[in-house]
Amino acid sequence: MAGKQSTQFSTRMVAALGLLIAVDVALSMFVHIPVPMTHGYVNLCDAGIFIAALLFGRRGGAIVGGASGFLLDMILGYSQYMVFSLIVHGLEGFLVGQFGANKSKRQQLVALAIGSLVMVAGYFASDSILYTVPTGLIGVPMNAVQAVLGAVIAFPIVVQLKDRVKARFS
Repeated sequence: MAGKQSTQFSTRMVAALGLLIAVDVALSMFVHIPVPMTHGYVNLCDAGIFIAALLFGRRGGAIVGGASGFLLDMILGYSQYMVFSLIVHGLEGFLVGQFGANKSKRQQLVALAIGSLVMVAGYFASDSILYTVPTGLIGVPMNAVQAVLGAVIAFPIVVQLKDRVKARFS
């Protein structure tokens, strides 16, 4: 059937997503700032998620998002967040990929805003469930900064890499 996308990932795609997960985790481990009042931390994880989502679509974004968030929490000792991060960052990557991959720059910016809102709301809910609603509220500004920083880093990288990645993975 012409026009139908493959439901399988090529070996090249699996390797690229694995590499993005590894780079995202390593970069986020290097740059993570604990936020004692929320029992969480600010990091650069969203930049890698946004790059993966905009370059590889919703499945790539969900895989890199969920795996990166889960692994970071496990490695850095925030095990109480592991499942929340798997879901929140996975959904963030899925939505950014759904609404931004292979779209105009304007649509990509809208997708980044949607993903950012989902991440901030997801961690507000996570902190509220794990601790208290005031704890969730305290985390909102820091999570918003993390999301905006991730978008500011990811967007120009995607603009530069988009054509090269499309040529390699088409």
